[in-house]
Amino acid sequence: MASEEASLRALESLMTEFFHDCTTNERKREIEELLNNFAQQIGAWRFCLYFLSSTRNDYVMMYSLTVFENLINKMWLGVPSQDKMEIRSCLPKLLLAHHKTLPYFIRNKLCKVIVDIGRQDWPMFYHDFFTNILQLIQSPLTTPLGLIMLKTTSEELACPREDLSVARKEELRKLLLDQVQTVLGLLTGILETIWDKHSVTAATPPPSPTAGESGDLLSNLLQSPSAAKLLNQPIPILDSESEYICSLALECLAHLFSWIPLSTSITPSLLTTIFHFARFGCDIRARKMASVNGSNQNCVLGQERGRLGVLAMSCINELMSKNCVPMEFEEYLLRMFQQTFYLLQKITKDNNAHTVKSRLEELDESYIEKFTDFLRLFVSVHLRRIESYSQFPVVEFLTLLFKYTFHQPTHEGYFSCLDIWTLFLDYLTSKIKSRLADKEAVLSRYRDALVLLLTEVLNRVQFRYNQAQLEELDDETLDDDQQTEWQRYLRQSLEVVAKVMELLPSHAFSTLFPVLQDNLEVYLGLQQFVVTSGSGHRLNITAENDCRRLHCSLRDLSSLLQAVGRLAEYFIGDVFAARFNDALTVVERLVKVTLYGSQIKLYNIETAVPSVLKPDLIDVHAQSLAALQAYSHWLAQFYSEAHRQNPQQFISLVSTAMEAVTPLISSKVQEKLLLSACHLLVSLATTVRPVFLISIPAVQKVFNRITDSSAQPLVEKAQVLVCRALSNVLLLPWPNLPESEQQWAVRSTNHASLISALTRDYRHLKSSAIVPQRKMQLEDTKVIIHQTLSVLEDIVESISGEATKSRQICYQSLQESVQVSLALFPAFIHQSDVTDEMLSFFLTLFQGLRVQMGVPFTEQIIQTFLNMFTREQLAESILHEGSTGCRVVEKFLKILQVVVQEPGQVFKPFLPSIISLCMEQVCPIIAERPSPDVKAELFELLFRILHHNWRYFFKSSVLASVHRGIAEEQMENEVQFSAIMQAFGQSFLQPDIHLFKQNLFYLETLNTKQKLYHKKIFRTTMLFQFVNVLLQVLVHKSHDLLQEEIGIAIYNMASVDFDSFYAAFLPEFLANCDGVDSNQKNVLGRNFKMDRDLPSFTQNVHRLVNDLRYYRLCNDSLPPGTVKL
Repeated sequence: MASEEASLRALESLMTEFFHDCTTNERKREIEELLNNFAQQIGAWRFCLYFLSSTRNDYVMMYSLTVFENLINKMWLGVPSQDKMEIRSCLPKLLLAHHKTLPYFIRNKLCKVIVDIGRQDWPMFYHDFFTNILQLIQSPLTTPLGLIMLKTTSEELACPREDLSVARKEELRKLLLDQVQTVLGLLTGILETIWDKHSVTAATPPPSPTAGESGDLLSNLLQSPSAAKLLNQPIPILDSESEYICSLALECLAHLFSWIPLSTSITPSLLTTIFHFARFGCDIRARKMASVNGSNQNCVLGQERGRLGVLAMSCINELMSKNCVPMEFEEYLLRMFQQTFYLLQKITKDNNAHTVKSRLEELDESYIEKFTDFLRLFVSVHLRRIESYSQFPVVEFLTLLFKYTFHQPTHEGYFSCLDIWTLFLDYLTSKIKSRLADKEAVLSRYRDALVLLLTEVLNRVQFRYNQAQLEELDDETLDDDQQTEWQRYLRQSLEVVAKVMELLPSHAFSTLFPVLQDNLEVYLGLQQFVVTSGSGHRLNITAENDCRRLHCSLRDLSSLLQAVGRLAEYFIGDVFAARFNDALTVVERLVKVTLYGSQIKLYNIETAVPSVLKPDLIDVHAQSLAALQAYSHWLAQFYSEAHRQNPQQFISLVSTAMEAVTPLISSKVQEKLLLSACHLLVSLATTVRPVFLISIPAVQKVFNRITDSSAQPLVEKAQVLVCRALSNVLLLPWPNLPESEQQWAVRSTNHASLISALTRDYRHLKSSAIVPQRKMQLEDTKVIIHQTLSVLEDIVESISGEATKSRQICYQSLQESVQVSLALFPAFIHQSDVTDEMLSFFLTLFQGLRVQMGVPFTEQIIQTFLNMFTREQLAESILHEGSTGCRVVEKFLKILQVVVQEPGQVFKPFLPSIISLCMEQVCPIIAERPSPDVKAELFELLFRILHHNWRYFFKSSVLASVHRGIAEEQMENEVQFSAIMQAFGQSFLQPDIHLFKQNLFYLETLNTKQKLYHKKIFRTTMLFQFVNVLLQVLVHKSHDLLQEEIGIAIYNMASVDFDSFYAAFLPEFLANCDGVDSNQKNVLGRNFKMDRDLPSFTQNVHRLVNDLRYYRLCNDSLPPGTVKL
């Protein structure tokens, strides 16, 4: 025993040293190696057993348990049966003897180690494993320990994490399912007993003002007065031991519910008991008592009680999240909803002592979260099922949900509730679409609830009603979606408003418009307070209170303008005529407001509180322009209707809008406002396209400003937008007019001169391209290239989907600039930032104007690029210039993707050189790099080459297709085809999961469209190589997220020739598997049934992979030199 004693002392001192602050990393590594070597020794477990029973050092105990865990999970097969029996007997005894004194984390780890043995040996070699757990639970002294063991068993055996054979996993699940009824009965008994025991002893509370809580609604919900009475019993006061046992029992239930199917084993009495405990979460009285009594212990008690409520709600939510509900369980479900809504009523009960909000604030935050989760699950999963029950009062439920939503104590809680309303509104919308006949009946049932919701959500975004809360919202920090907390709040609220608008259009409009009007009156009335001062105009409102009220009104106006813009889509299409007057009223107001803002220049006005009021005034002006822009589709529809009857009203709207926009297109205007004006101009030019737009003096003013090289330039974004708008005014066909009246000749001349003015400096660069430039000069040149190309690229992109005539005119105007770009390209090949911009421009040209560019010039461009991108240049870009260099190569490959997709024979002569560029130049450079740059674009190009040029490889003759099966298709360019396929195969050996997924999708697409897997060359030389690689990937678990896709691909490949797969491939695959013996290989082969349908086949594949991994693990765990028979 001395050696064990000595080892223990040595281990304790090593552990203390390891965790000491002063120990170096080097020394820690030495100790770690020493401990690992000790653990690998055969028989180390005996020492660990001694350590566990003889030490009080937590580190030593944890280490000893890790040794056992490793032994059981990785080496158990090789442990002699006598030793196994000893371990199975000693560890539970140790647990029983010390469970009260061990730290909880050591005790839990010991429980897990014992459960791990059960996972391997129960019931064959460890037949009393589960019986022992049940006995522990039933004995009052060890109930908590038994519950911990039960929960660990549920976690480790129902969905085992470690590798087990599929057969064993299925066996364990079946064994556990057999025990479910007993276990649930035990847990129900424990919870009921504790509840009843403490209910009896609970002192009768004094009558409270809430004694009459079972109002009419409750009787409605619960049907039976006895159930309501039962739920109104006072909540018992539990001692800490009972609380602890109840919390363990509820945790067990929550885990069991996560995997057992819904069935009658989950009895009504169990559900009622869980609901009793859910009441702990909304019992404010108990928390009050705890805080009044003052002692810390009582406060902790209050928190514990709240935790029981949270755990009970977790159980309920586990059951709620199951979508598949057997018929016999539906009634239970209804009972669950009734009981939960009783709780919801309790939480939202309003009385003198408590407002609903203060009541919610007093509840545990986690409880509120769980409750909100419940409501979300109810609406998203079960509402359609429950709504049909006549005894379920859906409208009353919505009333409670309404109170719950608008009294949430936190913003996050409110957002979560808005999500639930969105789900409900989506459900209602789809229900109405599928049952148009009784649309009115459905709507009338919910109309009052929807109207209330709309009004309240609108009030919530207004400072007038909700200033304190709205001022807490952050309007500066951007989140992952690039919006501030305030923007998110407003956006989510407006989505709800829009969904109500879709259901009740006229009602929603009549609610929103008067509120907008009120705030507009304040804004339009500011003119009387504008006075002229020495340096300009000043707003003569100075009293602090007035400034604050104005600030709130302007913020509200800005939000309401966004709301009005969001609703624009509900005035167009089929309902245009029916809702014309409402929309016209809105658009007229918006035009008036934008013009007013531009005329009195509120954006430049001096105010008493410039840091607050100036941004407010700019924001309102910008939002009014944005709201008007939202109605551009309505204006377009108005234009097509108006040109037949009364165009005057339309002309005046557009002309006034242009008067509002023009003064804002200036470098002196703040960027936010400038960009709003530019976007409105683009929409009028692109979506509405009135024929008279170009003749409006205000538009001509913008033309002159943009083409005047002496004018102060706009910020880049604005410059690009204005140029797009002006180009579109000249290029896009006018609606409602025949071809003969489009005045293409005049417009073409004007467009040419516009582009000529915009590219003046750029075209002058051509002469200097040959001369090497000095650094200063080079920077100026780069600026000119950047500014010009960003404008030209945008112009081309915006007309790429338009009629041929527009594209022809555009290309004629651009022709000289395109030739200049091609001439400049070689001079800047080593400046990757410039090359990047040039290739972006050429890519856009290829996508939008390749037909207009004509074949000879396109060939010249491609040839220039192919000549410039030599292997050296590619290597320089990819390897030495970082991300910009890689972007350049990616753009080049994208251009080639457009080229190889072109139908017809025009660009076919380039295919050999494009393929050779990919396979001989790009591939070798990127193959060695782990980074995913360039790879995705390269493989997309290879896919496009195959997909759009299949006949380049496979010449199918009409005769061959008539005699299917007799004549095999002729194969051409076989070497290139094989090289491409090999590249795809190589990509599956790389760790990048996105590339793997993309390339698997490409192969599957080629098979669906072109029957790739059936081609003779693929079938005979590549098919089983691919299957082999995909199977190995599954075995190595390197791309586990794609298990399903890989399984389907293996099926599609194998199904080309199932006979060969089963007769030749599978035996050969198993024969070459290392780490398994011949007997195990036979079992693996036998278990792979010869199924030919997809679900069974993929199941067989996953079984094979799982069991192969399991056998390897078992074999690795055998001691060296083991002889297997």
